[in-house]
Amino acid sequence: MPSTVIVGLDGSPESRAAAEWAAREARLRGLPLKLVNVWEPAPTPVAQAPLLGAETQQHWSEQIPREAAEGLRLRHPGIEITAEQVYGRPGEILARLAEDAALLVLGSRGLSGIGGFLVGSVGLAVVAHAERPVVLVRAGEQAADEHVMDPSGIPSAATSFRPVVLGLDPDSPDDSVLAFAFEEAARRATALRVVHGWNLPPYYAYGLSADLGLHEEIVRQQTARLTETLHPWRQKYSDVEVVEESRSGSPANQLVDASHEASLVVVGRRVRRSPLGAHIGSVTHAVLHHATAPVAVVAHG
Repeated sequence: MPSTVIVGLDGSPESRAAAEWAAREARLRGLPLKLVNVWEPAPTPVAQAPLLGAETQQHWSEQIPREAAEGLRLRHPGIEITAEQVYGRPGEILARLAEDAALLVLGSRGLSGIGGFLVGSVGLAVVAHAERPVVLVRAGEQAADEHVMDPSGIPSAATSFRPVVLGLDPDSPDDSVLAFAFEEAARRATALRVVHGWNLPPYYAYGLSADLGLHEEIVRQQTARLTETLHPWRQKYSDVEVVEESRSGSPANQLVDASHEASLVVVGRRVRRSPLGAHIGSVTHAVLHHATAPVAVVAHG
């Protein structure tokens, strides 16, 4: 059983926010936290430039995990925190490290250029290849953002958590995605809001204008399928309040809308071993780019 939360650091505001989120998650899980900086040496012509020498770059990057760990230990006492620097291509290294992690946490955007993630490409590559859960956190994310306002309307980390949001297709539910979402809601002692967005089959389009009852029947069927899928999970996690939402329309848009009132959004990614390379999926890709809450991507077979 993987027993460490790992966070990738590149010195950007996104990665610092990811480290803070990872520390809070490590506390919820009762697990140690490891900070990892992946240093990819600059090409020789760049490394020889007076202001961008290889030794200077390495020295600067070595400070990132060390100083971040010192700050996190002060702000999150009681959590075992380690830091290390590894060498190689960030996307490849982080995807490999994720194999032995309970969770890998990254910033959802990064610096361009030698010093950091290449405009989010590393994060997207890791999500596409990692087979363990990956969480992406935006810059500026704070603990209070995960909680409801206090009675006077002021942000607070002392109030209850906002709901965890799960995007679910009852036609292809996966136990690993459902279990992850229910566990996250249980850890936070909050509700799980299950969002099912669906589109009308093309052959229904012409019949709807003549038979408005047809639309109501489709809604009933879709809602019933969602309820049936969640029934055993409601029994297994009887302490978790489940809110079901099944509506016609874009699943991605509905999840993005729900993210505004969420502490965490959970989506799945089907593992496809294709000669054309790994894929994230259109809904998950849209949620990663537009959700305002941290997004957990759970790979499944």
